[in-house]
This record gives sequence, C-alpha cells and structure tokens, in this order.
Amino acid sequence: MVRYSKLPFRELVRRYNCDIVYTPMILANVFSASNYARDSEFSTNLLDDPVVIQFAASNGVDLANAAELVSPYVSGIDINCGCPQKWAIQEKIGSHLMSDPETVRDMIRMTKARVNVPCSIKIRIHKDLRETEEFVKRALSVGVDFITVHGRTRRQKSTEPVNLEGMKLVKEVSTVPVIANGDVFSVADANQIVEATNVDGTMSARGILENPALFAGYDVTPWECVEDYVDLALSYGTNAFIFHHHLMFMLEKSMSNAERRTFNSLTTTPAVIDYLEEYYGLDIVRRRVERAEQKIKTFQL
Repeated sequence: MVRYSKLPFRELVRRYNCDIVYTPMILANVFSASNYARDSEFSTNLLDDPVVIQFAASNGVDLANAAELVSPYVSGIDINCGCPQKWAIQEKIGSHLMSDPETVRDMIRMTKARVNVPCSIKIRIHKDLRETEEFVKRALSVGVDFITVHGRTRRQKSTEPVNLEGMKLVKEVSTVPVIANGDVFSVADANQIVEATNVDGTMSARGILENPALFAGYDVTPWECVEDYVDLALSYGTNAFIFHHHLMFMLEKSMSNAERRTFNSLTTTPAVIDYLEEYYGLDIVRRRVERAEQKIKTFQL
C-alpha cells in the first residue's frame, strides 16, 4: 500500500467495517532524519485508532529510531518484510529481509526495547516452507507481537493463487495472532482463507483499494463510499495524484472502457470533481446530510 493508505483513506475504510488500519510503507531512515518526511508521510487524529505504522528498514537502529519518534501516536509498529519491488530489494528492505532472518530478529528486539507498543512483521513465504517456519520461530524468540503473512513468495506474481498451506503453517507455528494477506477481494474470500488456515484475521490491499467497502459485505464500491472518499479527501487536502488514483481504483469496475479512458486522462482535482458531478451526480452536501441523519438515528437507537 505504498502511498495509498494515508489518513483520508484510513478514515474511509473504518466507516465500512475495518477493525485495524495500516499506514503506507514508510522508509524508517528517512522518517527519523527528516521533519519534512515525518510531516508528509504520517498524519493522524483521534479518530485514527487503532492504527499501525509500517516501516521499511534494513537495520535495527534506523527502525528503533523511527519507532521511538512515532510510538506515542500509533497502536503498533510493523516491519515490512514483504515488498517485492526491485528498488526495495536493492535497498535490502522489504522482501529482501526474508533471506535475512537475523536482521529481522535484531530489528524486533531493538524496537521492543525502545517502545511500549506492539511490534509486528509482515512477511511472505519461502519456496521451501521449512525456511518460513524457521523465520517465524526466530521472530517469536524475541517477542514479536503478531504476524501478517502474504501467501506468496517474493518472486510470485499477484495473478498466482496464494499458498494456503504456507499461511496455515505460519499459524500452526505461531504463539501470537496471525493475519493472512493476499487474494482477499470479498468477505467470502476472507472467510474461505480463515476456514482453510485457522488464522486470526485477514488483511486486504488490492481488494480494498478497488472496494473500500469490502469488509462491509459490498461486492463493488457503493456510490455513497465514493462520495464519502471525495468528501474526506477534499477536507484533508489530499494531493491530486493520490485523489485521482484512489477514484480510478474505486470506479474501474463500474465504468465502460471509454469512460475509463476519459476519467483516467483527467489531471487536476477540479477536473475530477466536475466530471463526477456532471456524469455521476456527485453531491457532497447531500451526502454530508445523509451521514448526519444516520448518526442521529444510531444515537437514538
């Protein structure tokens, strides 16, 4: 979720039955060294709870420094051991760490010595699942608080099915909660994975970008969810690139090819708003009234 789970989106998915939300992956060394990076990469408020901040790091010092700065404002620190992008592997972060369990072990140990919030890891599986078992045991030995497992190796494409046996093994080995990640595009997908692996929960990335109301049981993004996102994004001052791309993800399945080409070519926030008002009846004021009425009814009940 690099770039795409900033505060407005996190607040949106909380409205649609998400229990825990994560920040985008943030580079720990840059975060700890730069006020500008801290201001641009992380923002929160009282509604943003529980929130887990996810860091990418190549060593324990960088991670612990970043974790100590942010720990008063978050519910957990997560170490990304899963990003498969080439630049991340070259920087010895992300899924590179799946081949370096001792570094991960040191990062957990050093971070837990500096902060009083849970420390988790998000991992992938190995081609040889015995390596995954050993990796998990080393993390457990230094007190990792929970584990999220993406059921693919770092070299597998997202079009390949997740390895349920691999995720099940992580759960069987673990003495802490385990969350499964990968191929969660509906509540039915989540339930199937839980049934097959006995994990404690499921996470969605691609699926929830396409449909932020996924965990509320919607098969496609409901229009009111789109309006909610526009309202939140404008209120928080989301930049045009992120704003546009979130809406591209959300509307992809409801647009024709011609509509997608037109919408995807828009380059400014006003152009996006004008398009949605003209062709989809976007009405933020009406949506705000509806949400206020819903809150009143809930309070009365």
